[in-house]
Amino acid sequence: MDINNTSQGPLRLSADVGGTFTDVAAFDERTGRLRLGKTLTTPARLVTGIDTGVGKAGASFGAAQLFLHGTTVAINTILERSGARCALLTTQGFRDIYEIGRVNRPESYNLFFQKHKPLIDRDLRFEIRERMDAEGKVLIALDDDEVRRVAGDAVKRGVKAIAILFLHSYRNPDHERRAKRIVEEAFPDLFVTASHELSQEYREYERTSTTAANAYVGPRVRTYLTEMDSHLKDTGFDGSFLVVQSTGGLFDIEEAQSSCIRMLESGPAAGVIGSKTLCSNIGIQSAIAFDMGGTTAKAGVIYEGEVLMTGGALVGGYATGLPLQIPMIDIQEVGTGGGSIAHLEVGNALRVGPESAGAQPGPACYGQGGTQPTVTDCNLLLGRLASDRFLGGEMKLDLAAATAAIESKIATPLGLSAVEAADGILRIAATKMAHMVRWVTTERGLDAADFAMIAYGGAGPLHAAMIARELRIGKVIIPHAPGHFSAYGMLFADLRRDFVNTWFKPLAEASFEDMEALYGRMEKQGADDLVRGQEMTVGIVVQRGADMRYVGQEHAVTVEIPTELFKSQDRDGIKQRFDAVHETRYGYSAPKEKAEIVSLRSATIGLMRKPSLEPVERGSASPDAAFRGKRPVYYSDGGIIDTPTYDRTLLKAGNRIEGPALIEEHASTTVVHPKDILEVDAFGNLHIDIWRN
Repeated sequence: MDINNTSQGPLRLSADVGGTFTDVAAFDERTGRLRLGKTLTTPARLVTGIDTGVGKAGASFGAAQLFLHGTTVAINTILERSGARCALLTTQGFRDIYEIGRVNRPESYNLFFQKHKPLIDRDLRFEIRERMDAEGKVLIALDDDEVRRVAGDAVKRGVKAIAILFLHSYRNPDHERRAKRIVEEAFPDLFVTASHELSQEYREYERTSTTAANAYVGPRVRTYLTEMDSHLKDTGFDGSFLVVQSTGGLFDIEEAQSSCIRMLESGPAAGVIGSKTLCSNIGIQSAIAFDMGGTTAKAGVIYEGEVLMTGGALVGGYATGLPLQIPMIDIQEVGTGGGSIAHLEVGNALRVGPESAGAQPGPACYGQGGTQPTVTDCNLLLGRLASDRFLGGEMKLDLAAATAAIESKIATPLGLSAVEAADGILRIAATKMAHMVRWVTTERGLDAADFAMIAYGGAGPLHAAMIARELRIGKVIIPHAPGHFSAYGMLFADLRRDFVNTWFKPLAEASFEDMEALYGRMEKQGADDLVRGQEMTVGIVVQRGADMRYVGQEHAVTVEIPTELFKSQDRDGIKQRFDAVHETRYGYSAPKEKAEIVSLRSATIGLMRKPSLEPVERGSASPDAAFRGKRPVYYSDGGIIDTPTYDRTLLKAGNRIEGPALIEEHASTTVVHPKDILEVDAFGNLHIDIWRN
């Protein structure tokens, strides 16, 4: 798919590998030409799908100077429980902390509740006699021979990776460093990871879980990245290969192969970064970034011009999820995508997802052997997708197969027509996704109705208006090339290094000299880490923050702290910022109560050159030049309506369309519901004003 028609120059390539589709963007830095490719993901060998996508974009690795990559390999490995057999080396007396956790019981009255299941079995958690105190002083020296013996025992049991977590290593990592060196020297083929490399915060359970997760996904991710790197070299690529982190920043392949868990949400993070760039470009301060692909739907938030971050996440949900203690964009995810399967449970209760048809066999309408009804099948049956226009006509959809799947599995058992069943499936899916959006807004004390929604992913524009109505969101924005938006968003990412250090101090007693020294060490390490990519950067910026809480509280909130507050040693200013964040998050603050610092955070960002966003040709209010005819479409609030369709590539700035309407493009279709109004802005983005009754 071409955006501009000019000659080719040096390229930046980006690839986002999802559960169903692989998206590629090829950007020519000299001419501003952007070309896009989309293909089904190839689960058996992901590199094959990337290769195909690059070819469909009319590009080649040999002509590229930079390759940016986001993938779901890490997150899928955890969710599918398909990682490596691992062992854990931990301080004597603490091997059960991973299983005990926080002793939370989210569903107090659920008799069938089951707590989280660790990634490492108890018989593979080994205790090592060593101990440090909370200040990092050695109480019991590490026994090198014991480490070597225990590692050998683990290898005999078939482990492929070893996680190392010693008590208080966030304060003094010497024992972890020695243990890792001993294991790697004895068993060089093992994947070995130590907790201090990933987290320098207190909370042993969360650090154990993070380190275990890194070991669990490590062998698979390292193998995949090594295969990708080898393939790039075989194609003549001699540029830089960078991977997107869950922070939205980039890091090189060497770091990605050891800190694999940092790329857990790499694809979705790129979409949020792209959304932030879009907000800056069109003058919007706050928006919800909503990404719906073939397997999952994700949401992040841009608030007052900044992406909302978090210090950790629960993979698998609050009830049974495993915690990760690493900086990342606050992204929530639900198993609802175009390939999500609709099924009936006990009592004929209709459910949608989280099981997905994926790329193989895919939805029934793909004609690849799938027989289960999916969200995509429902959109085809209701007329929202055209069987001969999917992926620009490249992939024909089978309406008869979609209808048969919905009728046999859902409609007939429930005594409904196929149309009623399909509509019900889409409404349930929309409700699930609306709940997910609330997780990233309401739980932070934010009202979703105060935000615009930026909807992308191949299925995002199909469902955005339904979700916006449920959340009472007044404006939906469909960016340029939404089906490739995460790959496109990677082109706007920067090199980034995040550091966190636990530092308990009452704010009133905190030494600004000590804080400045600790920030300085983190920022120097960040700058040193970015040296390898300095030829690609145009400058370095630093962001500072602190985790703070009121004295007597357990949990903290993260407060961004401008450097001028340190220079002026303004304790009152820091306290006021903390009170404001606490007010937003929890609905109250206590300005007269004392506050304390828990951890200091620093992000060092190497700014990279960005693609420029060019305006599209301006036209009149009439979109007649883009009209492609009409077809019947079913709407929940209007029944079957003969709906006009438009070719998005022919829309011009200033065009205005009153719903109902369908806006079709290569990798996505935008549904404009009855009474909604769509306008095209100067950059070709679609702004939909949602009608509220």
